[in-house]
Amino acid sequence: MISKKYSSLLFILIMGFGMSLLMTLIITYINTGMDNEYPKRFFKAWSISLPIAIITSLLVGPPIQKIVSKITK
Repeated sequence: MISKKYSSLLFILIMGFGMSLLMTLIITYINTGMDNEYPKRFFKAWSISLPIAIITSLLVGPPIQKIVSKITK
């Protein structure tokens, strides 16, 4: 079991993973359509979008969390 102190980091990693997966699947389909090469194009695009999504979430997540905390108190 993972310690509770890592819950924010774990949330960011899982959210970045899920969002980049779904967005890349949809955007690749919209831009290029579905054919035999679709999985190859998807995995190439996802290999780029996944690190970007996680890094962006790590950088943007904490400040946004503070703003939301102030707004909702």
